[in-house]
Amino acid sequence: MYVRGVGPRVAELLAARGIQTAEDLLYHLPFRYEDRQNPRSLDELKPGETASVIAEVRGAALLRTRRMPLFEITVGQGRLALKCIWFNATYLNGKFHAGQTVAVYGKVEPSRSSSNLKMIQPQFEILPDSSDDAETRLLEVGRITPVYESLGGSRLASRWQRKVIFHLLEGMRGSVPECLPREMLARLELPGREQALREVHFPAEGTPLEQLQSAATPAHRRLIFEELFFLELGLELKRRRMRKRAGIAFGTSDKVREAVREVLPFHPTAAQKRALGEIVGDMRQPSPMRRLLQGDVGSGKTIVALQAMIVAMENGYQAALMAPTEILATQHYLAARKLLERSSRKPRMVLLTGSLEDDRKRRARGQINRGEAQLVIGTHALIEEKVEFDRLGLVVVDEQHRFGVLQRFRLMKKPNQPEPDVLVMTATPIPRTLALSLYGDLDVSILDELPPGRTPIVTRRVPDERAGEVWDFVRREVEKKRQAYIVYPVIEGTKEDHPELDFSRDDPDAGTGPPVQSGSRRTAKSGTAELFPGSAQEASPGARSGLKSATEMYEKLGAGPLAGLRVALLHGRLDADEKETVMRRFQRGEIDVLVATTVIEVGVDVPNATVMVIGHAERFGLAQLHQLRGRVGRGAARGYCVLMTGERISPQGEERLNAMVRTQDGFELAELDLVQRGPGEFFGTRQAGLPDFRVANLVRDRKLLELAKVEAARFANANGSDADAGREGTDAERARVWARLKEAWQRRYGLVEAG
Repeated sequence: MYVRGVGPRVAELLAARGIQTAEDLLYHLPFRYEDRQNPRSLDELKPGETASVIAEVRGAALLRTRRMPLFEITVGQGRLALKCIWFNATYLNGKFHAGQTVAVYGKVEPSRSSSNLKMIQPQFEILPDSSDDAETRLLEVGRITPVYESLGGSRLASRWQRKVIFHLLEGMRGSVPECLPREMLARLELPGREQALREVHFPAEGTPLEQLQSAATPAHRRLIFEELFFLELGLELKRRRMRKRAGIAFGTSDKVREAVREVLPFHPTAAQKRALGEIVGDMRQPSPMRRLLQGDVGSGKTIVALQAMIVAMENGYQAALMAPTEILATQHYLAARKLLERSSRKPRMVLLTGSLEDDRKRRARGQINRGEAQLVIGTHALIEEKVEFDRLGLVVVDEQHRFGVLQRFRLMKKPNQPEPDVLVMTATPIPRTLALSLYGDLDVSILDELPPGRTPIVTRRVPDERAGEVWDFVRREVEKKRQAYIVYPVIEGTKEDHPELDFSRDDPDAGTGPPVQSGSRRTAKSGTAELFPGSAQEASPGARSGLKSATEMYEKLGAGPLAGLRVALLHGRLDADEKETVMRRFQRGEIDVLVATTVIEVGVDVPNATVMVIGHAERFGLAQLHQLRGRVGRGAARGYCVLMTGERISPQGEERLNAMVRTQDGFELAELDLVQRGPGEFFGTRQAGLPDFRVANLVRDRKLLELAKVEAARFANANGSDADAGREGTDAERARVWARLKEAWQRRYGLVEAG
């Protein structure tokens, strides 16, 4: 449809930002609101608070300093003044002049030069004056004003968006189509779609500002629920359709049960028994299994997956396990081969990775194609077009989030065969909120117990100034015939070379303020006195160090504090053969100390390793810290995790480190990680298969997500093939729901065909 103010050039700019339709523009909601009915006066402001102020420009100046240019304006109300300062903002020169009315929004700070206050880098808008038309003044002042993220420089800033969206809503008055049944809206006490859109963009006088800022008004709740409802309805439909597809009904005879028992290295935990029971229960069904196996570090997921693969192989089918890295794939291969030595059947195994020589790859692919390989373990090489399975029955995907949601389906789509069962494994505990959206089409099994003999890992924080004590402790552990990891966030160079690993960069206060003294840091609880006694003492002042790299510290430690020990280096730039050689030597005990990057984060299993030292721990995310800690304490001896920290730690960094000391519950840590970094960064990548939400936020809107899941199941039940189930809404309303679902999923998610 035609939208006033949007010509071909503007449409092109909007499309680049993902806004291609009038509906997309309406769902581009304000990210905050300013109360321009009753703005704050300057005499009310207090340092430390964030506020919106409307005042008159008194003066503007571009100041040249040694470090950078500063642009400064002074705004005033009567005798009171407020300074606003922007760094490197030469582009603002000439934009302001005395007499203008501006709205500024930012954190209020005391000004050293006078008794006045200041704002650093505030957001601002120049407000209409008498020369502007009445409509512009109506939308900008004397009301609660929506503030939008820019859609393309100053041309498509908030003022432009307010005008265009206002005209769009006026032009559609009474004609915005409803997509949810009226009965549902009444039951949930939610407004209609058009009313919600109007009230979100142009709130009525008296709407509580706190509700607006937290997206908690009835209008916001309606639009958030709508988006989550259609996501959950699509997932519900997908689950139901999957159950109707032709899969493999595996048998579980006494012979199969005996084969499973043969490979058990220890008595399984109750959680392992429960998870295997759920998995095998799915495998016995004639529809394809789609199940997620969640387990904290060291909970024994691999043995459960191997037992499931034995069920498939005993039924005459092939099983495949896909891992994210060659090191992990090789480890799975060796571990499976060792466990299957216990089996009287000795199934044939193949390892297929990208670094294999071409002739070995061809030979492996031939064995897979002819069905000679019963158990196939590998990396992404398994999903290359040249790989054809003879009779694939079960696919196990390890560390699913590293592949993306859609990739897991590529292994299944082999022609003229029933769909194999799929088991997705992850050692990253996933908060329920994310599981409902990222893995909402999967049933979930959880391993929440550690195998017998595992002892809790002692975790302590130690400032860099006490590094000597850490290296002495590492030496003492090596003297006891044990091994240690020492991990750094980068391979070599400075942090500027590796910005993607600088987690502190995402913290608003990172690197500012006075150094955090170790005396203020939370220390470990009782039972850890043998590890760095007194490490909570105040750090020596003045000591500063740059970002240490794995390569640099490998050289320094090997020649200095750890001289005489067998020290090796492992990082992602080594070729696959070098990595494998180093890891094999470490696993065989030929290396005492392994200095590494996070290449050892997932899956590496060395029971004799008891110490994990993490340098610059404040720069890692919680999920990484927890995964790294899980590399030790996997044998009979107690494990230790030492979080070495630099001088300046952001408040979020403090929270992460304190949580690591406080708990080893991966799900508790995952919840905090989700809150801190948000769903888009939870897995360290935005390509994690997450839906691209327009209005919902998985952290903020957890309760609405739960409600949407319940309502989606209710709607699917009431509107399925059972005519007696009690349908919700009229025929026309139900048709609109299914049409909306089809449009939303096909256009925005691309994951399901709904209809």
